[in-house]
Amino acid sequence: MCYIQFFDRESCTYTYLLADLDQREAVLIDPVIELAERDAQTIRELDLTLKYGMNTHMHADHVTGTGLLKKLLPGCKSLIARASGAQADVYVSDGDYVEFGKHKLDVLATPGHTSGCVTYVCHEQGIAFTGDTLLIRGCGRTDFQEGNSKVLYDSVHKKIFTLPNNFLIFPAHDYKGQTSTTVGEEKVYNPRLTKPLEEFVKIMENLNLPYPKMI
Repeated sequence: MCYIQFFDRESCTYTYLLADLDQREAVLIDPVIELAERDAQTIRELDLTLKYGMNTHMHADHVTGTGLLKKLLPGCKSLIARASGAQADVYVSDGDYVEFGKHKLDVLATPGHTSGCVTYVCHEQGIAFTGDTLLIRGCGRTDFQEGNSKVLYDSVHKKIFTLPNNFLIFPAHDYKGQTSTTVGEEKVYNPRLTKPLEEFVKIMENLNLPYPKMI
């Protein structure tokens, strides 16, 4: 599998390109509209066919690049969780999987940051793309519409923390320059999600975060 991690400095968003190098088929996770040209150029240079531009959830801090990618790379389809309520060509739900070439990503419903958050897991490679549900030493905020701290806590503990400890976690954002973590690390060192549920809910209620500048 080909794997490339892109970064958007403006919204601190990670975009992930995954591809089967035998069949030259690829997917792009959480693209940003301002950088869709960059993504499309990389895909052309690597002689790949983009099957899906896919999102882990509807983003409040940037506009997805899937719509523009469909114009830049004809044949590409947009993909998102059905529970998101967003428009897309392909909808997925918990228990589904996304195929590209000989590889596949299992879909885990991990709501809490939004109702439509999902985590994409490749068991073959031992990797998980958690969107905003689980960040490196953190998690997505729950004070927006559809946010629910208890639901997010359950999503992480029942869906993500039950993956093997050595699985790599790739989030949708990081604000400190960290690029990945592991399930085992977050189960020990995450300052929020290692707390009991009641304490976690209080922490989330008192974050008092400003709105993202690009909301």
